[in-house]
Amino acid sequence: MERRSEAARSRGGGDRRSPFDRFVEQAELRVSQAPFFFVCAGIVVAWLISLPWWTDLKTWQVAIHTVASVFTLLLLVLLENASRRASEASQEKLNVIADALAALLASSAFDDPELRTAAGSGWTRRAPLRCGCTGIHRRPNPAAQ
Repeated sequence: MERRSEAARSRGGGDRRSPFDRFVEQAELRVSQAPFFFVCAGIVVAWLISLPWWTDLKTWQVAIHTVASVFTLLLLVLLENASRRASEASQEKLNVIADALAALLASSAFDDPELRTAAGSGWTRRAPLRCGCTGIHRRPNPAAQ
């Protein structure tokens, strides 16, 4: 019987991401590659070359500043969203690994008399917990309370 975490069970069955989530993923993929840098550099070069066509130097500067500010804000929001999502995914993976390691150690402690003796008395099997772990758990020590 295969044990799967709640997170793994919830992922079974297709791509449930919203259109915005898929857009953010694609945007992050595109802006982190070299062609995007060259497009941005090309925009700056085109802006520099366009100086003779502008009647006012201040308007010429405001044009690039406005475009750059809006573009920077949008990219910042998209990339922060992608970063948060990646961080949450990493944390979920670490939680699954920690649960599996805890269950492995608990089952080893129950089956290995030396490990059980080294850990002390008071180990017992319990019904599955909310975390889904069916391993070994230490009974509370009444003398310590």
